[in-house]
Amino acid sequence: MAQLSTKIKLYLDREVTFVNDVVIRDDRIDGISNPYIAEWNVAEAQPTDEQLNALESEADAVEALNQVYANRKSEYPTIEELVVALYDTDDKTAIEAKRAEIKLKYPKPGA
Repeated sequence: MAQLSTKIKLYLDREVTFVNDVVIRDDRIDGISNPYIAEWNVAEAQPTDEQLNALESEADAVEALNQVYANRKSEYPTIEELVVALYDTDDKTAIEAKRAEIKLKYPKPGA
């Protein structure tokens, strides 16, 4: 199930600050998460639950892709390794191979 914040970003089709623009609260009931929009401080009309629920599959896809990017980023070479590779052909080849290996390990959803 996609995060409420992801569905709101998709609904607005832009980035949102969840401190000022939209405030989300979560009243846990019997240990079960129940997030809701506590404040809506943007010009666009506040979405209904139905409008947000209609974005569920798209939001799931966005979150899956974001997880792929996070996984890849955690394993990619450091900036220092990349700088060294700029001056060393063997290092550059090794980094390109490592990058290809990571992309195979964490493919984009649907690819």
